[in-house]
Amino acid sequence: MENGAARTAPAVIVAIDGPSGTGKSSTSKAVAAQLGLSYLDTGAQYRAITWWMVTNGIDIADPWAVAAVAGKPEIVSGTDPAAPTITVDGTDVSGPIRTQEVTSKVSAVSAVPEVRTRITELQRSLAASAQRGIVVEGRDIGTTVLPDADLKIFLTASPEARAARRSGELKGVDIHATREALIKRDAADSTRKTSPLAKADDAVEVDTTDLTLQQVIECVVTLVEEKRAAK
Repeated sequence: MENGAARTAPAVIVAIDGPSGTGKSSTSKAVAAQLGLSYLDTGAQYRAITWWMVTNGIDIADPWAVAAVAGKPEIVSGTDPAAPTITVDGTDVSGPIRTQEVTSKVSAVSAVPEVRTRITELQRSLAASAQRGIVVEGRDIGTTVLPDADLKIFLTASPEARAARRSGELKGVDIHATREALIKRDAADSTRKTSPLAKADDAVEVDTTDLTLQQVIECVVTLVEEKRAAK
């Protein structure tokens, strides 16, 4: 009975949460690629709907205005870890959603319950349709979006380490200003009423402050392989 189907590893759903600058995206993509899993950057989805709001002149400071149009944009996420894509109404927005303008407004848009409901539905649909399994990264995946995920990981790091990494990604950015912005966003995301940034009770916490990216990837791959073996 030794055939391809029998040797195929069981599908596993992995939730990776944590604040910005902890290495979530780099780790998640690498782990998914190494293990043949799909990959979903949920933060990009929130950035995409924020970009749409900004582009269409919606008043971000008015949650009622944001809620009223939350269902309008069509957001499509490609889940290939080697080349993840995201489009809004057919337009590739992978570049525009990373601007400072979108970054500064995404927490406010993400805090609107109607927005979270809409994006959460998209995320659950993508996770359910991933035949070989998926790595989903975000801020409320293990607690709200996929509470029954096979494996939950919460990445942390000191504000200083996170600011240094984020400043490295965004060339010419002041580390001190980046650190302050990260702390401010953490506070906003952790205290919002709907699906706040939080570590799930059954999540494995990995502090990446003193680890190289490769060490973090190896750690997570090991955790996923152990979970697969136990299924």
